[in-house]
Amino acid sequence: MQEIVGFLPIIGIALLFWLLIIRPASKRQRELSTMQQSLEVGDEVMLTSGVFASVEEIADDYLRVEIADGVTIKVVRGAVGSIIQQPLVDDEPEEI
Repeated sequence: MQEIVGFLPIIGIALLFWLLIIRPASKRQRELSTMQQSLEVGDEVMLTSGVFASVEEIADDYLRVEIADGVTIKVVRGAVGSIIQQPLVDDEPEEI
């Protein structure tokens, strides 16, 4: 019985480590992978380098993105850090 009591703090620290570090990191990685797989042509994205681009072509392992008018580059899917959400635009102007 004494041997089991001696291991309880180690087990507690391992469980706390898993709950606070490993589980959230794996959840973020899973969400990032899902986002990268859901990319479509025309999406505005921000690459992990901080460059904003528009998706022009999608292949299995890479994307062609336009970073300026007429300038396209080939990047791996993993280089996409986030999809930029465009604000909704009303067609009718507000009356004051």
